[in-house]
Amino acid sequence: MNIHWYPGHMAKTMRLMAEHLKLVDAVCVLLDARIPASSGNPELDGLANRKPVLYVLTREDLADPAATSRWIEKLRREKPGSGAVSVNAKSGAGVERVSAAARALLSEKLAARAAKGRETGAIRLMVTGIPNVGKSSLINRLSRRKPAKTEDRPGVTRGMQWIEAGGGLMLLDVPGVLPPKLKDERRALHLAYTGAVKDQILDIETLAMSLCETLRDAAPEAFKSRCKWDAFPGGGGYELLSAAALSRGCLKRGGEPDTERMARLLLDEFRGGILGRITLDLPD
Repeated sequence: MNIHWYPGHMAKTMRLMAEHLKLVDAVCVLLDARIPASSGNPELDGLANRKPVLYVLTREDLADPAATSRWIEKLRREKPGSGAVSVNAKSGAGVERVSAAARALLSEKLAARAAKGRETGAIRLMVTGIPNVGKSSLINRLSRRKPAKTEDRPGVTRGMQWIEAGGGLMLLDVPGVLPPKLKDERRALHLAYTGAVKDQILDIETLAMSLCETLRDAAPEAFKSRCKWDAFPGGGGYELLSAAALSRGCLKRGGEPDTERMARLLLDEFRGGILGRITLDLPD
């Protein structure tokens, strides 16, 4: 699947981020805990590395907790001067870690301000990441209000805005940005599985067939249990999706498997965590 999706507002966002970088103390880069490698954006990394970086792994409730812990260790180890935490922004679990990690990351800068007799003031964070990574949900939790619209689809946030949050934070909310080209097919598929790319530009059945093959390798027991299979059917993605449709009762008239309906159901269940806590990108 060739996935190219880089609307004009994303290019504009990158320009605005570069202009506003001088106004912030650090950059908060959000990554999806299920796909930390795939949900990174090299262009954002290049921009963010001009400031201290705090990585926040969102949707920790949907990812394998052991893998998430290893990812946090890896990010802290391989990116000196950065911080890393995980949160469940939807429920609010772990969001207090963001403020604490930001203060730890900027402790020397805050101490220098205090030594000069200056007020340390609020910590200014630029909050960024790919579309649909949970940015608006995190900001809503940190600010304890709902300034940003949230939906389970990419591209909702369109403008940049400052938001006052708890814990002495000021947040610059930045629209989500994908890389201009997704050359790595595996990475592009992972983004599509999690909803970072609009479903409208994809062939849903083809995407679900690929997800079937991925789940067969990454979470075989959860996949088999959901479909009530004792063993996997033979064949590739089409056979797996057809067999899932039959076992789940997604049928057309005449008893034929309704693969389009099953495709949407499977993607919804994966994205909603119904299949279990699954991490597709491992830190090893």
